[in-house]
Amino acid sequence: MKLIVTGGAGFIGSSVIRHAVARGHEVVNVDVLTYAACLENVASVSDSDSYSFEQVDIRDRAALDKVFEKHAPDAVMHLAAESHVDRSIDGPGTFIETNVMGTFHLLEAARAYWIAKDRPEGFRFHHISTDEVFGSLGEEGQFTETTAYDPRSPYSASKAASDHLVRAWHETYGLPVVLTNCSNNYGPYHFPEKLIPVVILNALAGKPIPIYGKGENVRDWLYVEDHADALLTVLTNGKVGESYNIGGENELRNIDLVQMICSILDEKRPADKPYAELITYVTDRPGHDARYAIDPTRIRTELGWRPSVTVEQGLEKTVQWYLDNEDWWKALQNRDGVGQRLGKA
Repeated sequence: MKLIVTGGAGFIGSSVIRHAVARGHEVVNVDVLTYAACLENVASVSDSDSYSFEQVDIRDRAALDKVFEKHAPDAVMHLAAESHVDRSIDGPGTFIETNVMGTFHLLEAARAYWIAKDRPEGFRFHHISTDEVFGSLGEEGQFTETTAYDPRSPYSASKAASDHLVRAWHETYGLPVVLTNCSNNYGPYHFPEKLIPVVILNALAGKPIPIYGKGENVRDWLYVEDHADALLTVLTNGKVGESYNIGGENELRNIDLVQMICSILDEKRPADKPYAELITYVTDRPGHDARYAIDPTRIRTELGWRPSVTVEQGLEKTVQWYLDNEDWWKALQNRDGVGQRLGKA
């Protein structure tokens, strides 16, 4: 297949591209290269005849039309998005413009192309979203594909809106779509404003490790390489019009996650004192959801997919990757907002 992957220079998108090329797909990476993008993420495939790059903003309909005309894809995997909740609190407008209007323009470009090609049955528009659209859980229960939407941050609201657009374009125009909602990703190439890389890099620098509130917020952690595998599985085998929840089956409180990372670092790069002594509790994020948890029954029973990496294995791999790739993350340290507390409202 020939795939357009939007946001392919980002964390999850680059993993999808590396996996897709390895599996024999042709890939067109469409990315405007915002602060969180890094073409080094796809350096391992950049010289492949199966890879090409287009620096295009998904809000630019004319440029998108040219990409579709030039490359004639069999499918679109839409990952381009503003994704950092804290940044959405400080500047929600960018999230609406990119996540909502950008998705609208991409849908329209894809629809025009699909119609011009006489509506090929095999064409797919795969929209990648988040479990945050479902809101916050109590101590029990899990999100399913039929859970009512209840977004609570500008980020999750913008993603919820984009999900609704994709479903509407399927119902109204017949565009063949599939959707996925994933739990929290982690792993190699994770931009250093998110929790896990912040913990690793602050610990290595001997800086305080900030934990929001009491650290009791619970997330389901999904190793990014597993997620990429799941996304390609849904693209090729998922039922048109359906959504699939993708979870790591690894629920942890934030404080437990951070302590696990500190213990791994204690073993791999011992310091004068245990890294956990750097843990510092800070004022909680406004509207911080208490718990996310994914019920992965549909993707497991219908498509036979489940994660291959436990959170213990994934964290060990992730910490080792950051220890082995200082040049990658050091080059990103001076980018806008990195290392700063955002989202205080």
